[in-house]
Amino acid sequence: MRGIVKRFPGTRALDHAELTVRGGETHCLLGENGAGKSTLMKVLAGSHQPDEGEILIDGERVSLSSPQQGLAAGIAVIYQELDLVPDLTVAQNLLLGRAPTRGPIVRGRRRIELARAAIARVGGDFPVTAKVRDLPIAAQQLTAIAKALTSDARIIVMDEPSATLGEEDLRKVFALVRSLTAEGRSVIYISHRMDEVMEIGDRATVLRDGRTVAVRELAETTAAELVSDMIGESRELVGTVDRPRPEGPPLLEIRSVHREGLIDVQGIEVRAGEVVGLAGLGGAGRTTLLRSLFGDGHAAVSLRLAGAEVRLHSPAAAVRAGLALVPESRKEQGLMLGLSVGRNAGIASLGRPPWLAPRRAGRRASADALSGLGVRHASADQLVGQLSGGNQQKVVLAKWISRGGLRVLLLDEPTRGLDVGAKADLYRQVRKLADEGVAVLLASSELTELTANTDLVWVLYEGRNVACFDPRTTAERDIAHTVITGTSPDSGATP
Repeated sequence: MRGIVKRFPGTRALDHAELTVRGGETHCLLGENGAGKSTLMKVLAGSHQPDEGEILIDGERVSLSSPQQGLAAGIAVIYQELDLVPDLTVAQNLLLGRAPTRGPIVRGRRRIELARAAIARVGGDFPVTAKVRDLPIAAQQLTAIAKALTSDARIIVMDEPSATLGEEDLRKVFALVRSLTAEGRSVIYISHRMDEVMEIGDRATVLRDGRTVAVRELAETTAAELVSDMIGESRELVGTVDRPRPEGPPLLEIRSVHREGLIDVQGIEVRAGEVVGLAGLGGAGRTTLLRSLFGDGHAAVSLRLAGAEVRLHSPAAAVRAGLALVPESRKEQGLMLGLSVGRNAGIASLGRPPWLAPRRAGRRASADALSGLGVRHASADQLVGQLSGGNQQKVVLAKWISRGGLRVLLLDEPTRGLDVGAKADLYRQVRKLADEGVAVLLASSELTELTANTDLVWVLYEGRNVACFDPRTTAERDIAHTVITGTSPDSGATP
C-alpha cells in the first residue's frame, strides 16, 4: 500500500500511509486509538476507496471497490466487531454464499462436515449447528477466524483477535497464525498488547496521526521502542483546565464494578463540580463501566452517592437517582432520529413515550435547555436527524438537563464525529454543568482532549483501573505510555 490518503468530512484519517507485507510473514500493525489502523485495513479490504495512493499485490496494481472484490483478490479481514449473522448457525455463517449444493439444494450434511473441519483447524470444540448468538464471545471470535480461512485468503487481517480470547484460545490462534504463514500466507495482526506483538510478529508498521512513522524488524526491536514510535517524542504536557480543583467529599464513589473476565474496577471517586476522565484503548472497559453505573449491564456494582449506598438495577433507577448517560452512539442509543428536536430533548421529562405526548409538552419541557446549550435548529418541531452531529449531541445533553435533578453525568466518547468547533462548544457546556455542581465522568479515546478538559485522568487497561494522573503535572506521553502498556512511569501516577 503506497501513499494512501483517505479523507472524511473535517478530517484526514490517512495521510500518505504506507504498508508493505511480505509473503509468509506475520506483520503487526500498531498505533494508538485514532492512528488510522482500521481505516487503512478497510481500504485494503475494499470497504473504503482511497482518495490517493495505490495497492499492489504481487507487484500488480489492483483496484478494490468493494469487500467482494477484496475477497476475490485474496484478502480476508476479521474485524473486532465480528462480521457474523447472529441468528444463523456456525455452519451457515462459515459458508454463507458458498454452501455446497446439488442443483438448487444446499447439501446440509456436507456443509456441516466442512464447517467442523474449519472449526477444528482454529481449535474450536463447539457445535457448528449452534446459532452464533448462543455462543460465548470467544467461540464467536474463533468462528470469525474460521470463516476467513474458508475463503482461501492469501492475506488475512486479524483486528485485535485477543480482545475476547482467554489464554488457552489465544494459544490456539497463535498456532494457527504460524501454520498459515508456514503455508506462505500473510497475516496482518493488529494489537495493542506488546507481549503478543513481540511473540507472534516478524515485522511491525507503526501508524501515528494517519502516517507511517516506523517499520521495524521485531527481532531487533524492544517493546519500549515500539511504544515510543506510537506516542511520538513531541507530545508533552498540554494546556489543561485552569480553575481550582473541587474539594470536599466525593459525590460519586465507585467502590467496585465487577464482571468476571470483563471488568474489575475499584476506588474511583468524583466530587461535585469535578470532571474525571477515563482513558484506555478499545476494549479497555470504559463503555462497560459507564453502562454498568447506569444500571445497563450485568456487572456487580457497589457505589455510593453523596455518602449513601445506592443500588441501581436499571437505567430508570439510575435516572431517578440523578445519573445521566450520554452514550457512545448518539444516533443508535441517544436519540430517536425520526422524532422532533423538542420531543427528543423533552423525553426524560415527559413521563411517557414521546410519540404519545403532545408536541407542545416536549417543546415546553426542553425550551430552556435547548436555548442554554445554543442548539442550532429551525424549530423544536424539526426532526433531530436533520441536525449536525454537534447539535445532535447537544440535544442528548438537553434531554438530561431539561429533566432537572442532574447530579452525575456519564459521557462516553462525547465528541466522536464532531469538528473542532463543536468539540470546544461541547466541553464548554460540560464545564458549565460541572461549575453548577454536577459530577462528571468522561470517557474518551482522545487523550489530548482528556488532559485539556479534566481534573484527573484514570487509565483503564484490560478491564482494570491501573493508574490515576493529574494532567496539570503529568506529561501526556507518560499517560499515553500507561494507556498502551498498562504500567506507570515514575511520574505522578497514583495507583
